[in-house]
Amino acid sequence: MSLRKILAGTIPDDKLALVSDRYEIIGDIAIIDIPSGLEAYKEDIALALVSQRRNTRTVLRKTGKREGDERVAAYEVLIGAGTSTEHREFGYQYRLDVATVFFNSRLATERMRVAEKIAPGERVLVPFCGVGPFVVPAAAKGADVVAVEQNPDAFEWLSVNLELNHISVRVKAFCDDAFRIPELVSPGFDRVICPTPYGLDTILDLLAGMTKQGGIIHFYTFKSEQEINFLQETFRDRGLTTNSCSRCGYVAPGIGRYVFDLKKD
Repeated sequence: MSLRKILAGTIPDDKLALVSDRYEIIGDIAIIDIPSGLEAYKEDIALALVSQRRNTRTVLRKTGKREGDERVAAYEVLIGAGTSTEHREFGYQYRLDVATVFFNSRLATERMRVAEKIAPGERVLVPFCGVGPFVVPAAAKGADVVAVEQNPDAFEWLSVNLELNHISVRVKAFCDDAFRIPELVSPGFDRVICPTPYGLDTILDLLAGMTKQGGIIHFYTFKSEQEINFLQETFRDRGLTTNSCSRCGYVAPGIGRYVFDLKKD
């Protein structure tokens, strides 16, 4: 049953249309947007959500956009007390605190798409790796992974998750700025997986230099549909061939998160 149907009779009909069934689940935490017109009913909405998903322990209302280098949003706790959780995804486990680190559960299928392309023995680089949702599957596939994350909170959880998933031996992790990667490790990676934060697309030239001839870069970026063709032309100018391009959801009206699978010529 939809939240709107559950809340019929609790929220006036003229405001009921504002209720959305869109929310994100991370572990046993639900994160929901509640527009200002529904302020007076936020606890009712949270209770309705818990009644719909009984394994939900905490309901958070997003009160601000993800900002800063850590890409962390601001939240109001509507139900529950803590913001730490354990999230399970395709057999892997991730512990994290949503109040201090970035994690997008909606990219689970995309992460597995990339993981399925990895062969044992590949040398894989993951900048902006967060708590490890791209790192763990890659290492579990038998790759030797270099992971780089600047946020110390995310790096601490990354270390926990490497142990939790029993793949620490396959991962070399750095708590450092991704733009310093050439100073941290040698080039020649078979594959780069880059969940690029907004506004940091300039990292691509650096990553191309770290990738060996014939290697693959999975490059994520935020663009409008009208920018895609031009962007692929710029990739060609950099000696990168676009093997595939797909949209992994929208992040704002007209702006999508796109992934380009690029081959270094």
